[in-house]
Amino acid sequence: MHINEQLRAEILRNVAASLSEDIGTGDLTAQLIPADRNARGRVVTRESAILCGTEWFTATFAALEPDCTVVWHAKDGDRVESGELLCDVLASARSLLTAERTALNFLQLLSATATTTRAYVDAVAGTKAKIVDTRKTLPGLRLAQKYAVAIGGGTNHRVGLYDGILIKENHIISAGSIAKAVDAAKAIAPSNVFIEVEVENLVELREALAAGVKMILLDNMSLDAMREAVKMSAGKAELEASGGVDLEAVRAIAEIGVDRISIGRLTKDVRAIDLSLRHTER
Repeated sequence: MHINEQLRAEILRNVAASLSEDIGTGDLTAQLIPADRNARGRVVTRESAILCGTEWFTATFAALEPDCTVVWHAKDGDRVESGELLCDVLASARSLLTAERTALNFLQLLSATATTTRAYVDAVAGTKAKIVDTRKTLPGLRLAQKYAVAIGGGTNHRVGLYDGILIKENHIISAGSIAKAVDAAKAIAPSNVFIEVEVENLVELREALAAGVKMILLDNMSLDAMREAVKMSAGKAELEASGGVDLEAVRAIAEIGVDRISIGRLTKDVRAIDLSLRHTER
């Protein structure tokens, strides 16, 4: 995913909301520092990671001080090692102090998402399976986290409820059957919107295939059931495995021959990367 105009606007929205949340009516503590004092900040990583979020970080400082300078020594997608210098920030001491927590929050979170994703992508290397994200993202940061998944080598699923149709158990119950739900979906889906059906067993898989579904999600199936699903599908539909997938299990699932493996923990269970921002006068 590139920084297009939509994402650039989203970055500015994310930054504005986060700064407003943090600063409120003003940074009282930063006022302890003379307004005319300048400073340099240096961001260092304390652990190995896939760097991500540089645009959010830079935009945070620019929102407070448009003339500040952020010099990056690595770019999004680079693997950085413990102790490595990531960037230098030249700004007024007050701006540096006020923006640093928000800027680091973005960088730590998005680097964590990219790093987690890369671990899963590496785990399935050599198979045809793609690692796919979900809608289990932090509220207000969906595009940011989906960008981080892409930076980590993963594949983005639908962004929201508007750009894809995923028919789940409750949709099927309300519609009356898989066939009826699929027919209803075909009647309303624009040509650029995919239709996917979630199935929990091989009987439902057979129904979905009979209805002509081209994307099928295998929900919490055993390895043996997924093997049989791959045989039954025989390439007639793209198969996506989902449900409680972790690093220990992902390789075995990929080797079965599914096309995609969707993993909620890429975005919902991430642990922030440990970064440090130190100040010096300039």
